[in-house]
Amino acid sequence: MSRTMSKKHLLAGLAAAGVLGVGIAAPTVAFAEDDNATPAPSASTEAGQGTDRQQQRADRQADFAAALAKELGVPTDKVTAALEKLREQRKADRPERPSAGDRQAMLKERLDQAVKDGKLTQEQADAITKAAEAGVFPGPGGRGHHGPAGTTGN
Repeated sequence: MSRTMSKKHLLAGLAAAGVLGVGIAAPTVAFAEDDNATPAPSASTEAGQGTDRQQQRADRQADFAAALAKELGVPTDKVTAALEKLREQRKADRPERPSAGDRQAMLKERLDQAVKDGKLTQEQADAITKAAEAGVFPGPGGRGHHGPAGTTGN
C-alpha cells in the first residue's frame, strides 16, 4: 500500500512540477519576444538578420511548446494556443513606451528644473543634453550600461 501511495505522490509531484514549469517558462518565452525591439547594428543587414532571428525564435518556441506538451501529456496545439494567449495578455498589459522625442522633452524639463533649483549649471545641462542626443546614455531598461550605478566617468 505504501508503494502505491509513493507512486501517487510521485505523479502528483511531477504534475505540480509541470504546472510550475509552465508558469516559469511561459513568461520566459514571452520575454524572448522583446528581443526584436533592440536595433540591428546596421540597416543593410537588418532585413536578413531579422528574418533569421524571427525564424530561429519561431523554431525555438515550437520546440518548447512540443516538449512542454509532451511533458504535460496534452496536444501541442493546445499548449501553443495557451502560450500565445499569455503573450497577448502580457502585450496588452505592457505600458506603452514614450517616443524618443517625448523622452528628450522629459529630460529637458528635468534638466531645466535642476538648473532652476541650482543643482546644475546651464553648461552642465547642455552637456547632458548633447550626450543624450549622441546616444551616450543607455536606453530604457539600462541596456548597454555595464558600470556601477551612480558613478560618473572622470
